[in-house]
Amino acid sequence: MISNLKEQLSLHKFPLLFFISICGFYWSFGYDLDRTDFIKLFSLYAALFFASWKFFQMERLNFNFLVAATILFRLVFLFSIPNLSQDFYRFLWDGKIFLQGLNPYLSIPAEYLPTGDLPFPGANELITGMGSLSAGNPTNYPPLNQVLFALSAFIGGKSILVSVVTLRTIIIAADIGILYFGRKLLRSINLPENRIFWFLLNPFVIIELTGNLHFEGVMIFFLLAALYFLTQKKWVWSAVFLACSVSVKLIPLLFLPLFFKRLGSKKAFQYYLVVAFLILLFFLPFISSRFFENYFASINLWFQKFEFNASIYYLVREIGFLMEGYNIIQIAGPLLGFLVFCGVLILAFSRKNTDLKNLSTSMLFAMSLYLFLATTVHPWYLATPLILSIFTPYRYMLVWSFTVILSYFAYSHPDFNENLWVVGLEYLLVFGFMAWEFSKKGLLKGTRIKPKEEYTSV
Repeated sequence: MISNLKEQLSLHKFPLLFFISICGFYWSFGYDLDRTDFIKLFSLYAALFFASWKFFQMERLNFNFLVAATILFRLVFLFSIPNLSQDFYRFLWDGKIFLQGLNPYLSIPAEYLPTGDLPFPGANELITGMGSLSAGNPTNYPPLNQVLFALSAFIGGKSILVSVVTLRTIIIAADIGILYFGRKLLRSINLPENRIFWFLLNPFVIIELTGNLHFEGVMIFFLLAALYFLTQKKWVWSAVFLACSVSVKLIPLLFLPLFFKRLGSKKAFQYYLVVAFLILLFFLPFISSRFFENYFASINLWFQKFEFNASIYYLVREIGFLMEGYNIIQIAGPLLGFLVFCGVLILAFSRKNTDLKNLSTSMLFAMSLYLFLATTVHPWYLATPLILSIFTPYRYMLVWSFTVILSYFAYSHPDFNENLWVVGLEYLLVFGFMAWEFSKKGLLKGTRIKPKEEYTSV
């Protein structure tokens, strides 16, 4: 037994060294990093990308070892307080408001400050932590998210750390669910199962979702479950899971037209009806006249007020400054949104979308179009197109998942101002790789897939 252990250690010597190094890098990311220190942030991120890719290459046939690494890398962050995002303070605020029996969609945190009549102990710490932008606007997180926030706030009680650990545990559990359904989907279209680790071992995913507590992972879990049941022709279950996905993050609504050809007109109508009914059911306890006013005002901010890490929109904005002399976001934002809608309809009715490979490619391009035309592209938004890309021949999302770290350069400036040269470099690399990839593989054509690889156990 000892000799066998020595043999295994000898065989996996270099992967283990990379594994330990990666754990160390993640520890530094989680417990010893200030987001204003961009040089350290970028260096750690680049080192993680290199080490993670080498680790995957060396152990790509060892599925069990990769599963263990997937979980252990995330557990490194378990007790860390997010240092790249303040959003979790708003999550806990919404959760605690929910527990008070109040409607979180009617509560604007900053409104409590002038009177000093705070709704629960520790509220001031959460308002300060979330920042003035979040505190000054109503929440836009859908109802299933609110339930998870409330669960974390309930378990955490007065402890922010315990609440954070609870949020993180939920997100890690969702990643395990992504592994389960992602593997099944890859197997169903005869693609190598280890492609799921292009997502699960990607430092971007581990840092932005597990580390920074963004719930895209939970939304993706439900989305993959919906796709799996769709491929199994169990459309009712698929609709249930898609409704759950939308009730965590609204973005899967973008994909509904793309399911039309897969389902056929009659079944598609029934599918949409089930999804709409369940979403309404989730929202029903919160609905009031002020709910509609606050919720749509919050969503509208993303199209007419907020600007961050955009690509095509920034070019449109500059043209607006030259022609009109002011920021045309109130016109450009909705117009670009309308173009996304038109693009999705074109993808829905010009492509087959009857099998998972074509459907996931259309979903990838729909989501990419949305992000390229958006006025705000936070790094964690890339998680959805990244997971979709593993079912397609396209790799540009892997490149973007690396270059998106450049968006954090804004936080190194005292006023959090973006450097447009840095933003331009991020997108130049992405669009450059896309142009090369499309010239080799052809836009929307795809390529022949290599045979499925075999796996060994640890």
